[in-house]
Amino acid sequence: MKQFERRRFLKQASLAAAAGGSALIAGCGSTQQPEGPSIRSSKTYEWKMVTTWPPHFPILGESADLVAKWIEEMSEGRLKIQVYGGGELIPPLEGFEAVSQGVAEMCHGAAYYWAGKAPATQFFSAVPFGMNSQQMNAWILSGGGLELWEELYAPFDLVPMPVGSTGFQMGGWFNKEINTVSDLKGLKMRIPGLGGKVIALAGGSAVLSAGGEIYTNLERGVIDATEWIGPYHDYLMGFYKAAKIYYYPGWHEPGTVTELIINKSAFEQLPRDLQQIVRSAAARSYSWTLSEFESKNNDYLQKLIQENNVRLEKFPDDVLKALRQYSQEVIDDVVSTDPMSKKVYESFSEFRKKVTGWADVSEKIYYTEISS
Repeated sequence: MKQFERRRFLKQASLAAAAGGSALIAGCGSTQQPEGPSIRSSKTYEWKMVTTWPPHFPILGESADLVAKWIEEMSEGRLKIQVYGGGELIPPLEGFEAVSQGVAEMCHGAAYYWAGKAPATQFFSAVPFGMNSQQMNAWILSGGGLELWEELYAPFDLVPMPVGSTGFQMGGWFNKEINTVSDLKGLKMRIPGLGGKVIALAGGSAVLSAGGEIYTNLERGVIDATEWIGPYHDYLMGFYKAAKIYYYPGWHEPGTVTELIINKSAFEQLPRDLQQIVRSAAARSYSWTLSEFESKNNDYLQKLIQENNVRLEKFPDDVLKALRQYSQEVIDDVVSTDPMSKKVYESFSEFRKKVTGWADVSEKIYYTEISS
C-alpha cells in the first residue's frame, strides 16, 4: 500500500511538472492564442487612501506609502493613490466608514479598530493567546480566513486584504508592577480589540486611542499603561520617557495582521489587471512589514535596556494564566451573541488546532530544546 501511494504521488508530481512546463513553453514561444481578447485599457484612476497611522509613520505608515508607490509603478501611472495619514483627511479611527461611504477608496489600518461596526472584525487582526504571524497568514490565505473576511465586509461595500504583520508584540508599558492579577484592577490601559475586553474583565479600563495620542495620554496620566507594538516602534514613540516598566510577552497580540480595505464598488470598476496589481502590492507589503519589524526589534530592545534603563519584566505565570482564562470568557461571550463571530472563530479554532499539532514537532521543539 505504501509503495502504491508513493507511485501515485510521483505520478501526480510528474504530471504537474509536465503541465507546468507546457504552460511555460506556451507563455514563452507558443503561437496558441489565449481565450478571449487581451485588451489593456488606457483609462486612469485617482484614488485616496486614508490610514489609522500618523503621516509617514515608521513601517506602518511607510507601508501605506509604499503600497501606493508600487501600485502606481506597476500600473505605469494608470492608478494613482494619494495617501492621507490619520487626521489629515478624516480622524484616524473613521477609515472603515469613510471607505464604506466612498469618501476615500482605501484605508490602511487594523481590523480590530472596527469592532463597533462588526464584532467579528477583531478575529482578523489579533486574538489573545491565539496564532502567531505565520499561522495567521496561513489561516487567512490557505485556511479559509480570507473568504470569511470578505463575507464579513461585503455588506459594508468593502473588500479586505492583509497588508502587513507586526509579528509578536510586547506586553506593554506600565507605571506600576503587575505582580498579581489584582494589580490590573482600576488600571486604565490603552489597548484595543479583544485584549481590551480582557483587561476590562480583569477589573481595569480599556481605552481606545490612535497612535499619535498615546504618548501624551501616558505622560499626563490619562492612562496608566499602554501597549503599542514592539521595541522599535516603542522606542521611536518615546514611551520609555513616560513609563519605565516594559512587560512581555504580548499575550494579547501574538501575530497582529494589518489590513487594506477597499471600497468594493470602486474596486470592481477597475480592470482586472489593476485589481491584481492592488492585490500584489498588498501581498508584497505583508512580507516587507513583518521583515522590517523582525530586523529591528532586538536592536531597539537593547537600546531601551542599556541606554534608557528600562526594566524588562515578564508577566508572572499566575497573571498569564488568569488572562488566558479571561480571554476565553471574552471570546465565548462574543461568539455567543454574534453569529458571524461564531462562524469566524470556529474556522480560526479548527485551523489553530491543525497548525499547533505541526508546531509541536517542528518549531516548538526546535526553539525550546535545540536552538537555545
